[in-house]
Amino acid sequence: MSFPRLKRTVFVLEALNGFAASLYFNYIFFFLRDHFGFGAKGNLLFCAANGLIYAIGAFYGGKIAQRRGYFASLMGGWAILIAAMALALLAGVKSIEGHWAAMIGWTLGVCVTWPCLEALSCEGESAVTLPRKVGIYNFVWSIAFAFGLFSGGLIMTALGWKSMFIIPALIHALQIGIVASLKNKGTPWPEMPGAPPQVALETHEADTQRNKTFLRMAWLANPFAYIAMNTVIPLIPQVAAKLGLSESWAGCFCSIWMFARTASFFALWKWTGWHYRFGWLIASYALMIGMFAAILLLTNLWLLVAAQIFFGFAVGLIYYSSLFYSMDASDAKGEHGGVHEAAIGTGIFFGPAIGYTALQVFPTVPNSSAVAVSAILTLGLGGLFYLRRN
Repeated sequence: MSFPRLKRTVFVLEALNGFAASLYFNYIFFFLRDHFGFGAKGNLLFCAANGLIYAIGAFYGGKIAQRRGYFASLMGGWAILIAAMALALLAGVKSIEGHWAAMIGWTLGVCVTWPCLEALSCEGESAVTLPRKVGIYNFVWSIAFAFGLFSGGLIMTALGWKSMFIIPALIHALQIGIVASLKNKGTPWPEMPGAPPQVALETHEADTQRNKTFLRMAWLANPFAYIAMNTVIPLIPQVAAKLGLSESWAGCFCSIWMFARTASFFALWKWTGWHYRFGWLIASYALMIGMFAAILLLTNLWLLVAAQIFFGFAVGLIYYSSLFYSMDASDAKGEHGGVHEAAIGTGIFFGPAIGYTALQVFPTVPNSSAVAVSAILTLGLGGLFYLRRN
């Protein structure tokens, strides 16, 4: 298999990973609400625990991928994910402890797989081809995530709650089979990081200090974007209830921002004028704050549609900046991919944790979680200006 075909296989594996992750992670909150009585506080706490584990695990997952090799790391990660889905299936509607344990196992599995897939999509690329590969990578995972949320409710309605555990497990088994097949056929697979055959690495002149500054800003902005996103995700059941939407319609409606994010990834892939431009990053961050509050506070359906679209475009540029600068600024792509994912985990933890704390401290204040998280996001805006000037 040629190197370009191998890259296409990586993107197929990425799409499968994204759909499976979306199906489990987005709908576990509906499952916990319906079968264990979780409300906003319970779902936020569950999501915060996931983020804390992911922040720590992804950092080391990137180091494992860099040192042990992508092939072994991917296979091990998918095996852990299958075991986690099996545990969730066994826990069923009887054991909440089983679902906590399954979530921990699932989180550890994805901690390893995402840094590997990010690095594999970018390994061996030159300064000319790297932006294109990052663009394809972002487009693939985001459309897979969006379809997972969009179709998950329909799948659950048609096949029952067990499908949210069985289908991801089957997908991960398929991924293991694909990689094992390539390995058995002697297909060159970059076991350890480095330039694969037939690709010549090129050097390019760049302002090193500027690159590092933008990398630090993106690594700051991206956790805050995930604070916003992962406060929204566990509260989707409450937003849906407020709008009178069924589980199936909630998945369709509340996936609008994910499709908007995918559209932004496509646009940013094709147009690179935003690279190393502070104005684009700061404008997207400010827009994200406003649209986050709008999604959680508005009750008009069409205004919520508009808010989701702008929110998706804003978080899209922020995420794209973090991944692109992570891959562009270093040859240690696996390790930098781990830092990028650890930053995501930090946001996944702090957003729900802040929302949960606000609901605990101010239980009678309407929308206290949305107000508290909006205030924290505003602090991040100040942090970006500080990094820009230093």
